[in-house]
Amino acid sequence: MTKLELQIAWRYLRSRRGSKLLSLISVIAIGGVLVGVSALIVIIGVMNGLQRDLREKILVGSPDIRVLTYGEDLKITEWPEVLAKVKTQPGVVAAAPFVLTEALMSAGFDYRSGVYVVGLQPQARGVPDVTTIRSHVTQGDFRFASTDGQHRGVVLGKLLALRFNKWAGDSINLLTLPPGGAKMNPVTGGMVPTLEKFEVTGIVSTGMYEYDNSYVFIAIDKAQRLAGLGEGVTGIEVKTTDRWAASAVASRLVAALGWPYRTVDWEEQNRSLFQALKLEKLGMGVILLLIVLVAAFNIVSTLTMVVADKTKEIGILKAMGMPAKSIRRIFFFQGLVIGVVGTVLGLMLGFAAALALDKYQFIKLDAQVYFIDHLPVSTQPLDVMWIIIASIAIAAIATVYPSVQASRLFPIEAIRHE
Repeated sequence: MTKLELQIAWRYLRSRRGSKLLSLISVIAIGGVLVGVSALIVIIGVMNGLQRDLREKILVGSPDIRVLTYGEDLKITEWPEVLAKVKTQPGVVAAAPFVLTEALMSAGFDYRSGVYVVGLQPQARGVPDVTTIRSHVTQGDFRFASTDGQHRGVVLGKLLALRFNKWAGDSINLLTLPPGGAKMNPVTGGMVPTLEKFEVTGIVSTGMYEYDNSYVFIAIDKAQRLAGLGEGVTGIEVKTTDRWAASAVASRLVAALGWPYRTVDWEEQNRSLFQALKLEKLGMGVILLLIVLVAAFNIVSTLTMVVADKTKEIGILKAMGMPAKSIRRIFFFQGLVIGVVGTVLGLMLGFAAALALDKYQFIKLDAQVYFIDHLPVSTQPLDVMWIIIASIAIAAIATVYPSVQASRLFPIEAIRHE
Protein backbone atom coordinates (compact mmCIF):
# COMPACT_ATOMS: atom_id res chain seq x y z
CA MET A 1 0.00 0.00 0.00
CA THR A 2 1.16 3.52 -0.74
CA LYS A 3 1.33 6.25 1.85
CA LEU A 4 -1.64 8.00 0.24
CA GLU A 5 -3.78 4.87 0.48
CA LEU A 6 -2.89 4.44 4.15
CA GLN A 7 -3.73 8.07 4.92
CA ILE A 8 -7.11 7.83 3.21
CA ALA A 9 -7.94 4.53 4.95
CA TRP A 10 -7.03 5.96 8.35
CA ARG A 11 -9.11 9.08 7.64
CA TYR A 12 -12.14 6.96 6.79
CA LEU A 13 -11.75 5.08 10.11
CA ARG A 14 -11.81 8.31 12.16
CA SER A 15 -14.77 10.43 13.15
CA ARG A 16 -15.66 13.51 11.18
CA ARG A 17 -14.79 17.14 11.85
CA GLY A 18 -11.11 16.51 12.18
CA SER A 19 -11.38 14.22 15.21
CA LYS A 20 -8.60 11.65 15.58
CA LEU A 21 -10.86 9.26 17.46
CA LEU A 22 -12.30 6.24 15.72
CA SER A 23 -15.87 6.54 14.54
CA LEU A 24 -18.62 4.87 16.56
CA ILE A 25 -19.33 2.21 13.94
CA SER A 26 -15.62 1.30 13.82
CA VAL A 27 -15.56 0.98 17.61
CA ILE A 28 -18.64 -1.26 17.52
CA ALA A 29 -17.02 -3.50 14.88
CA ILE A 30 -13.81 -3.71 16.93
CA GLY A 31 -15.89 -4.53 20.01
CA GLY A 32 -17.51 -7.45 18.22
CA VAL A 33 -14.14 -8.97 17.35
CA LEU A 34 -12.88 -8.25 20.89
CA VAL A 35 -15.77 -10.10 22.53
CA GLY A 36 -15.46 -13.09 20.20
CA VAL A 37 -11.70 -13.50 20.62
CA SER A 38 -11.72 -13.03 24.40
CA ALA A 39 -14.56 -15.54 24.78
CA LEU A 40 -12.66 -18.04 22.64
CA ILE A 41 -9.48 -17.60 24.70
CA VAL A 42 -11.29 -18.12 28.01
CA ILE A 43 -13.52 -21.03 26.98
CA ILE A 44 -10.83 -22.95 25.09
CA GLY A 45 -8.50 -22.33 28.06
CA VAL A 46 -11.13 -23.76 30.40
CA MET A 47 -11.56 -26.86 28.22
CA ASN A 48 -7.78 -27.36 28.12
CA GLY A 49 -7.61 -26.84 31.87
CA LEU A 50 -10.30 -29.44 32.47
CA GLN A 51 -8.46 -31.96 30.31
CA ARG A 52 -5.13 -31.25 31.99
CA ASP A 53 -6.50 -31.26 35.53
CA LEU A 54 -8.51 -34.42 35.04
CA ARG A 55 -5.55 -36.13 33.40
CA GLU A 56 -3.20 -35.20 36.23
CA LYS A 57 -5.66 -36.22 38.93
CA ILE A 58 -6.48 -39.51 37.24
CA LEU A 59 -2.78 -40.31 36.89
CA VAL A 60 -2.10 -39.58 40.58
CA GLY A 61 -2.92 -43.19 41.36
CA SER A 62 -2.99 -44.61 37.84
CA PRO A 63 0.31 -45.47 36.13
CA ASP A 64 1.29 -44.70 32.56
CA ILE A 65 0.98 -48.39 31.65
CA ARG A 66 -0.45 -51.46 33.35
CA VAL A 67 0.85 -54.89 32.38
CA LEU A 68 -1.97 -57.42 32.86
CA THR A 69 -2.69 -60.96 31.81
CA TYR A 70 -5.39 -62.93 30.06
CA GLY A 71 -6.93 -66.03 31.59
CA GLU A 72 -9.58 -67.03 34.09
CA ASP A 73 -7.63 -66.04 37.19
CA LEU A 74 -6.43 -62.67 35.82
CA LYS A 75 -3.31 -62.82 37.95
CA ILE A 76 0.41 -62.92 37.24
CA THR A 77 2.10 -65.69 39.23
CA GLU A 78 5.63 -65.37 37.81
CA TRP A 79 5.65 -61.63 38.36
CA PRO A 80 9.33 -61.31 39.50
CA GLU A 81 10.49 -62.57 36.08
CA VAL A 82 7.97 -60.38 34.27
CA LEU A 83 9.01 -57.36 36.36
CA ALA A 84 12.69 -57.90 35.55
CA LYS A 85 11.91 -58.15 31.83
CA VAL A 86 9.73 -55.01 31.89
CA LYS A 87 12.49 -52.97 33.54
CA THR A 88 14.90 -53.78 30.71
CA GLN A 89 12.64 -52.33 27.99
CA PRO A 90 13.53 -48.93 26.48
CA GLY A 91 11.34 -46.08 27.68
CA VAL A 92 10.62 -47.68 31.06
CA VAL A 93 11.71 -45.54 34.03
CA ALA A 94 10.27 -47.59 36.89
CA ALA A 95 8.03 -50.60 37.42
CA ALA A 96 6.46 -52.32 40.42
CA PRO A 97 3.86 -55.02 41.15
CA PHE A 98 0.40 -54.10 42.39
CA VAL A 99 -2.81 -55.74 43.55
CA LEU A 100 -6.24 -54.28 42.87
CA THR A 101 -9.38 -55.75 44.42
CA GLU A 102 -12.65 -54.73 46.03
CA ALA A 103 -13.77 -55.09 49.63
CA LEU A 104 -16.34 -54.01 52.18
CA MET A 105 -15.00 -51.59 54.76
CA SER A 106 -16.43 -51.28 58.24
CA ALA A 107 -15.35 -49.54 61.41
CA GLY A 108 -17.00 -51.69 64.06
CA PHE A 109 -20.51 -50.35 63.40
CA ASP A 110 -23.41 -51.43 61.20
CA TYR A 111 -22.43 -49.07 58.40
CA ARG A 112 -20.34 -50.63 55.63
CA SER A 113 -19.19 -49.34 52.28
CA GLY A 114 -17.59 -50.84 49.22
CA VAL A 115 -14.03 -49.67 48.56
CA TYR A 116 -11.22 -50.33 46.09
CA VAL A 117 -8.22 -51.93 47.76
CA VAL A 118 -4.83 -51.21 46.20
CA GLY A 119 -1.84 -53.25 47.34
CA LEU A 120 1.52 -51.50 46.98
CA GLN A 121 5.03 -52.17 48.12
CA PRO A 122 5.66 -50.37 51.44
CA GLN A 123 7.49 -47.07 51.05
CA ALA A 124 11.21 -47.58 51.60
CA ARG A 125 14.58 -46.76 50.11
CA GLY A 126 14.87 -48.46 46.73
CA VAL A 127 11.12 -48.86 46.23
CA PRO A 128 10.21 -46.97 43.01
CA ASP A 129 7.45 -44.36 42.88
CA VAL A 130 5.63 -45.41 39.72
CA THR A 131 2.77 -42.99 40.46
CA THR A 132 2.67 -39.79 42.51
CA ILE A 133 0.14 -41.09 45.04
CA ARG A 134 2.72 -41.22 47.84
CA SER A 135 3.46 -37.50 47.47
CA HIS A 136 -0.18 -36.60 48.23
CA VAL A 137 -0.23 -38.03 51.75
CA THR A 138 -1.38 -35.46 54.32
CA GLN A 139 -0.98 -37.58 57.46
CA GLY A 140 1.39 -40.47 58.09
CA ASP A 141 3.08 -42.25 55.17
CA PHE A 142 2.96 -45.28 52.91
CA ARG A 143 5.23 -47.49 55.03
CA PHE A 144 2.12 -49.28 56.38
CA ALA A 145 3.94 -49.59 59.72
CA SER A 146 1.33 -50.60 62.31
CA THR A 147 1.97 -50.62 66.07
CA ASP A 148 2.04 -54.44 66.16
CA GLY A 149 4.99 -54.47 63.75
CA GLN A 150 3.11 -56.62 61.19
CA HIS A 151 2.75 -53.96 58.46
CA ARG A 152 -1.01 -53.97 58.91
CA GLY A 153 -1.27 -50.25 58.21
CA VAL A 154 -3.80 -48.75 55.81
CA VAL A 155 -3.85 -45.38 54.03
CA LEU A 156 -7.34 -43.97 53.52
CA GLY A 157 -8.60 -41.36 51.11
CA LYS A 158 -9.45 -38.14 52.92
CA LEU A 159 -13.18 -38.21 52.15
CA LEU A 160 -13.38 -41.89 53.09
CA ALA A 161 -11.72 -41.13 56.44
CA LEU A 162 -14.18 -38.29 57.02
CA ARG A 163 -17.12 -40.55 56.18
CA PHE A 164 -16.02 -43.21 58.67
CA ASN A 165 -14.45 -40.71 61.10
CA LYS A 166 -11.29 -42.79 61.23
CA TRP A 167 -7.87 -41.19 61.51
CA ALA A 168 -4.28 -42.19 62.35
CA GLY A 169 -4.24 -44.79 65.12
CA ASP A 170 -7.83 -45.95 64.61
CA SER A 171 -8.68 -49.39 63.27
CA ILE A 172 -10.89 -50.52 60.38
CA ASN A 173 -11.96 -53.88 58.97
CA LEU A 174 -11.81 -55.04 55.36
CA LEU A 175 -14.01 -57.94 54.30
CA THR A 176 -13.66 -59.85 51.04
CA LEU A 177 -14.83 -63.06 49.46
CA PRO A 178 -11.70 -64.11 47.54
CA PRO A 179 -12.34 -66.52 44.64
CA GLY A 180 -10.92 -69.95 45.35
CA GLY A 181 -9.57 -68.81 48.71
CA ALA A 182 -12.77 -68.70 50.74
CA LYS A 183 -13.74 -71.55 53.04
CA MET A 184 -17.10 -73.31 52.99
CA ASN A 185 -19.27 -73.15 56.10
CA PRO A 186 -20.21 -76.78 56.86
CA VAL A 187 -23.47 -75.76 58.54
CA THR A 188 -24.92 -73.19 56.15
CA GLY A 189 -23.08 -74.26 53.04
CA GLY A 190 -22.17 -70.65 52.37
CA MET A 191 -18.78 -69.15 51.77
CA VAL A 192 -16.90 -67.73 54.73
CA PRO A 193 -15.51 -64.30 53.85
CA THR A 194 -12.02 -63.15 54.71
CA LEU A 195 -11.96 -60.45 57.41
CA GLU A 196 -8.77 -58.51 58.08
CA LYS A 197 -8.23 -55.79 60.69
CA PHE A 198 -6.02 -52.82 59.82
CA GLU A 199 -4.68 -49.77 61.60
CA VAL A 200 -4.99 -46.37 59.93
CA THR A 201 -1.44 -45.11 59.39
CA GLY A 202 -1.99 -42.45 56.73
CA ILE A 203 -4.46 -40.13 54.99
CA VAL A 204 -4.11 -39.20 51.33
CA SER A 205 -5.76 -36.25 49.56
CA THR A 206 -5.47 -36.12 45.76
CA GLY A 207 -8.21 -33.60 44.98
CA MET A 208 -10.00 -36.21 42.85
CA TYR A 209 -13.24 -37.43 44.37
CA GLU A 210 -12.93 -41.03 43.17
CA TYR A 211 -9.59 -41.63 44.90
CA ASP A 212 -10.35 -39.66 48.06
CA ASN A 213 -13.76 -41.25 48.59
CA SER A 214 -13.32 -44.88 47.54
CA TYR A 215 -9.69 -46.02 47.69
CA VAL A 216 -7.66 -47.64 50.47
CA PHE A 217 -3.99 -48.57 50.18
CA ILE A 218 -2.38 -51.47 52.04
CA ALA A 219 0.83 -53.50 51.85
CA ILE A 220 0.95 -55.77 48.81
CA ASP A 221 1.24 -59.02 50.81
CA LYS A 222 -1.90 -58.17 52.79
CA ALA A 223 -3.72 -57.33 49.55
CA GLN A 224 -2.67 -60.69 48.08
CA ARG A 225 -4.26 -62.43 51.05
CA LEU A 226 -7.47 -60.38 50.82
CA ALA A 227 -7.79 -61.03 47.09
CA GLY A 228 -6.91 -64.71 47.40
CA LEU A 229 -4.07 -64.40 44.88
CA GLY A 230 -1.53 -66.41 46.83
CA GLU A 231 1.90 -65.28 45.63
CA GLY A 232 0.45 -63.72 42.48
CA VAL A 233 -0.34 -60.08 41.71
CA THR A 234 -2.92 -58.29 39.60
CA GLY A 235 -0.28 -56.77 37.35
CA ILE A 236 2.79 -54.59 36.90
CA GLU A 237 2.48 -50.80 36.88
CA VAL A 238 4.96 -48.97 34.66
CA LYS A 239 6.24 -45.40 34.53
CA THR A 240 7.61 -44.18 31.19
CA THR A 241 10.07 -41.45 30.26
CA ASP A 242 7.35 -39.55 28.43
CA ARG A 243 3.68 -39.94 29.21
CA TRP A 244 2.74 -39.21 25.60
CA ALA A 245 4.97 -42.06 24.43
CA ALA A 246 3.19 -44.57 26.69
CA SER A 247 1.31 -46.14 23.77
CA ALA A 248 4.53 -46.91 21.87
CA VAL A 249 6.20 -48.31 25.00
CA ALA A 250 3.12 -50.45 25.68
CA SER A 251 3.34 -51.95 22.19
CA ARG A 252 7.00 -52.84 22.74
CA LEU A 253 6.15 -54.46 26.08
CA VAL A 254 3.49 -56.66 24.47
CA ALA A 255 5.97 -57.74 21.80
CA ALA A 256 8.66 -58.49 24.39
CA LEU A 257 6.44 -60.33 26.89
CA GLY A 258 4.29 -62.24 24.43
CA TRP A 259 1.22 -64.30 25.28
CA PRO A 260 -0.68 -64.22 27.68
CA TYR A 261 0.35 -60.70 28.71
CA ARG A 262 -1.36 -57.49 27.61
CA THR A 263 -0.96 -53.80 28.35
CA VAL A 264 -3.33 -50.92 28.99
CA ASP A 265 -1.94 -47.38 28.78
CA TRP A 266 -3.43 -44.35 30.53
CA GLU A 267 -5.10 -43.02 27.38
CA GLU A 268 -6.79 -46.34 26.69
CA GLN A 269 -8.03 -46.61 30.29
CA ASN A 270 -9.76 -43.22 30.06
CA ARG A 271 -10.38 -42.99 26.31
CA SER A 272 -14.13 -42.30 26.52
CA LEU A 273 -13.65 -39.47 29.02
CA PHE A 274 -10.93 -37.68 27.08
CA GLN A 275 -12.72 -38.18 23.74
CA ALA A 276 -15.83 -36.60 25.24
CA LEU A 277 -13.78 -33.64 26.46
CA LYS A 278 -12.16 -33.18 23.04
CA LEU A 279 -15.54 -33.28 21.33
CA GLU A 280 -16.92 -30.76 23.83
CA LYS A 281 -13.93 -28.49 23.25
CA LEU A 282 -14.46 -28.66 19.47
CA GLY A 283 -18.18 -27.93 19.84
CA MET A 284 -17.60 -24.96 22.14
CA GLY A 285 -14.95 -23.60 19.77
CA VAL A 286 -17.29 -23.79 16.78
CA ILE A 287 -20.13 -22.15 18.71
CA LEU A 288 -17.94 -19.31 19.96
CA LEU A 289 -16.44 -18.84 16.50
CA LEU A 290 -19.93 -17.74 15.48
CA ILE A 291 -19.39 -14.67 17.66
CA VAL A 292 -16.41 -13.76 15.49
CA LEU A 293 -18.56 -14.36 12.40
CA VAL A 294 -21.16 -11.96 13.80
CA ALA A 295 -18.33 -9.48 14.27
CA ALA A 296 -17.44 -10.04 10.60
CA PHE A 297 -20.96 -8.97 9.62
CA ASN A 298 -20.35 -5.85 11.70
CA ILE A 299 -17.23 -5.20 9.64
CA VAL A 300 -19.17 -5.71 6.40
CA SER A 301 -21.91 -3.32 7.51
CA THR A 302 -19.34 -0.79 8.76
CA LEU A 303 -17.44 -0.71 5.48
CA THR A 304 -20.66 -0.70 3.45
CA MET A 305 -21.79 2.37 5.39
CA VAL A 306 -18.42 4.01 4.79
CA VAL A 307 -18.72 3.29 1.05
CA ALA A 308 -22.22 4.82 1.01
CA ASP A 309 -21.05 7.84 3.01
CA LYS A 310 -17.89 8.38 0.96
CA THR A 311 -19.35 7.64 -2.48
CA LYS A 312 -18.76 11.16 -3.78
CA GLU A 313 -15.18 11.21 -2.44
CA ILE A 314 -14.48 7.82 -4.02
CA GLY A 315 -15.78 9.19 -7.34
CA ILE A 316 -13.47 12.20 -7.08
CA LEU A 317 -10.49 9.94 -6.30
CA LYS A 318 -11.24 7.74 -9.32
CA ALA A 319 -11.77 10.81 -11.52
CA MET A 320 -8.31 12.02 -10.43
CA GLY A 321 -6.80 8.75 -11.67
CA MET A 322 -6.75 6.47 -8.62
CA PRO A 323 -7.08 2.87 -9.89
CA ALA A 324 -9.73 0.44 -8.67
CA LYS A 325 -7.14 -1.76 -6.93
CA SER A 326 -6.09 1.19 -4.75
CA ILE A 327 -9.72 1.71 -3.72
CA ARG A 328 -9.92 -1.99 -2.81
CA ARG A 329 -6.72 -1.74 -0.77
CA ILE A 330 -8.08 1.26 1.16
CA PHE A 331 -11.12 -0.67 2.37
CA PHE A 332 -9.13 -3.85 2.87
CA PHE A 333 -6.82 -1.93 5.18
CA GLN A 334 -9.79 -0.57 7.13
CA GLY A 335 -11.20 -4.06 7.73
CA LEU A 336 -7.75 -5.40 8.57
CA VAL A 337 -7.20 -2.66 11.17
CA ILE A 338 -10.56 -3.47 12.76
CA GLY A 339 -9.71 -7.18 12.82
CA VAL A 340 -6.17 -6.77 14.16
CA VAL A 341 -7.10 -4.20 16.83
CA GLY A 342 -10.09 -6.27 17.93
CA THR A 343 -7.97 -9.43 18.02
CA VAL A 344 -5.17 -7.81 20.06
CA LEU A 345 -7.58 -6.28 22.55
CA GLY A 346 -9.49 -9.58 22.73
CA LEU A 347 -6.26 -11.46 23.44
CA MET A 348 -5.38 -9.04 26.23
CA LEU A 349 -8.84 -9.26 27.79
CA GLY A 350 -9.01 -13.03 27.34
CA PHE A 351 -5.60 -13.66 28.89
CA ALA A 352 -6.40 -11.33 31.81
CA ALA A 353 -9.71 -13.10 32.45
CA ALA A 354 -8.10 -16.55 32.13
CA LEU A 355 -5.29 -15.67 34.56
CA ALA A 356 -7.74 -14.19 37.08
CA LEU A 357 -10.04 -17.21 36.79
CA ASP A 358 -7.16 -19.64 37.32
CA LYS A 359 -5.50 -17.72 40.16
CA TYR A 360 -8.50 -16.68 42.24
CA GLN A 361 -10.75 -19.66 41.38
CA PHE A 362 -13.94 -17.61 41.16
CA ILE A 363 -16.02 -20.56 39.91
CA LYS A 364 -16.32 -23.45 42.37
CA LEU A 365 -17.48 -26.92 41.30
CA ASP A 366 -19.06 -29.84 43.12
CA ALA A 367 -16.23 -32.38 43.41
CA GLN A 368 -18.72 -35.26 43.67
CA VAL A 369 -20.00 -34.46 40.18
CA TYR A 370 -17.02 -33.01 38.31
CA PHE A 371 -14.10 -34.77 40.10
CA ILE A 372 -12.48 -31.33 40.63
CA ASP A 373 -13.35 -28.53 43.05
CA HIS A 374 -12.75 -25.46 40.83
CA LEU A 375 -12.68 -24.42 37.18
CA PRO A 376 -9.08 -24.74 35.89
CA VAL A 377 -7.72 -22.73 32.94
CA SER A 378 -4.80 -23.62 30.66
CA THR A 379 -4.09 -21.61 27.50
CA GLN A 380 -2.18 -23.52 24.82
CA PRO A 381 0.00 -21.63 22.28
CA LEU A 382 -1.36 -23.68 19.36
CA ASP A 383 -4.96 -22.83 20.24
CA VAL A 384 -4.12 -19.14 20.60
CA MET A 385 -2.39 -19.19 17.20
CA TRP A 386 -5.46 -20.69 15.51
CA ILE A 387 -7.74 -18.14 17.19
CA ILE A 388 -5.55 -15.27 15.94
CA ILE A 389 -5.39 -16.67 12.40
CA ALA A 390 -9.14 -17.34 12.28
CA SER A 391 -10.20 -13.92 13.58
CA ILE A 392 -7.89 -11.94 11.30
CA ALA A 393 -8.76 -14.12 8.30
CA ILE A 394 -12.49 -13.64 8.92
CA ALA A 395 -11.96 -9.87 9.22
CA ALA A 396 -9.99 -9.82 5.96
CA ILE A 397 -12.64 -11.87 4.12
CA ALA A 398 -15.32 -9.51 5.42
CA THR A 399 -13.71 -6.64 3.48
CA VAL A 400 -14.10 -8.33 0.09
CA TYR A 401 -17.68 -7.30 -0.69
CA PRO A 402 -17.47 -3.62 0.42
CA SER A 403 -14.08 -3.09 -1.23
CA VAL A 404 -15.25 -4.59 -4.53
CA GLN A 405 -18.40 -2.48 -4.45
CA ALA A 406 -16.35 0.66 -3.83
CA SER A 407 -13.91 -0.14 -6.65
CA ARG A 408 -16.77 -0.63 -9.14
CA LEU A 409 -18.26 2.85 -8.68
CA PHE A 410 -18.28 4.97 -11.84
CA PRO A 411 -16.69 8.39 -11.24
CA ILE A 412 -19.50 10.46 -12.79
CA GLU A 413 -22.31 8.58 -11.02
CA ALA A 414 -20.39 8.66 -7.75
CA ILE A 415 -19.80 12.44 -7.94
CA ARG A 416 -23.50 13.02 -8.68
CA HIS A 417 -24.47 10.80 -5.72
CA GLU A 418 -26.61 12.61 -3.14
